[in-house]
Amino acid sequence: MADDLRAVYRDRWVRFHSLPESKRYPETDAEYAIALDRYNTVLDELFAGQEVHVVTADWSNTESLPPRSPDHAGRHPGSRHWVSFYSDPDPDPEFQRYTHLYASRIPWRRGCVDELLRSVADDVAGGVFITDLALRRIHHPYDGGADVILTTTAERDELKARHTSWLSKHPLGL
Repeated sequence: MADDLRAVYRDRWVRFHSLPESKRYPETDAEYAIALDRYNTVLDELFAGQEVHVVTADWSNTESLPPRSPDHAGRHPGSRHWVSFYSDPDPDPEFQRYTHLYASRIPWRRGCVDELLRSVADDVAGGVFITDLALRRIHHPYDGGADVILTTTAERDELKARHTSWLSKHPLGL
């Protein structure tokens, strides 16, 4: 999902790393504080004073909606099933994969999804998106950083300029 967004909206996409020197996983309280601060700083810049959709994912090998785990429900309280789709075609039914998205609508405030973001940083939760109600600005945190889709190239460039030390040194911005 996120790779598709990055490819389609390349001119409006930027990736920020959540820790200095592109370290992937926080190991100390200080590193968790840095990762959460970086996630929340960008989220504040995108969504301060707005309502947002928070979207999380579960996966299964069946089209039927599986019971949601208590951990997932706890990380994303108040969410409801939004949509399911066939995400990994494979002729063998054992290896078919369906993605089930859950969404909630909340007023954005710094720290309101910290438990979810910490789970993402630990690679416990994946497929998370936070977006404005019009789905024009998208923040996709992952273990190691966040991919952000903005409304224009100029908006993306302004955000990049404010956080240059969080950018990858990779020539493609990965």
